[in-house]
Amino acid sequence: QVQLVESGGGLVQPGGSLRLTCVASGSILSLYRMSWYRQAPGNQREVVATITTGGTTNYADSVQGRFTLSRSNRNTVYLQMNSLKPEDTAVYYCNALVGGIQYWGQGTQVTVSS
Repeated sequence: QVQLVESGGGLVQPGGSLRLTCVASGSILSLYRMSWYRQAPGNQREVVATITTGGTTNYADSVQGRFTLSRSNRNTVYLQMNSLKPEDTAVYYCNALVGGIQYWGQGTQVTVSS
């Protein structure tokens, strides 16, 4: 089993910044990729950014240049979100691909509003 714990969500004004953290624990020997997804009310869950254990990152077009996904060690990732927009408001979920199985965190709310 793999557990993912997210933190760092909250309320921020447009143009502000937040940093989300996700820590993976448990059976992560075969951890390959960690990602952040988000889901706004009425919308499907969408991928925001991914990072492999090799350090390769990919971003959704909507966040390219504003969000940065980084890793401090094998099981901890950070999503730095700058220049936040109201349309970034969503529940953000951490995702890990381990041994071909996807695991999800409980989600953290990010609200961008004045």
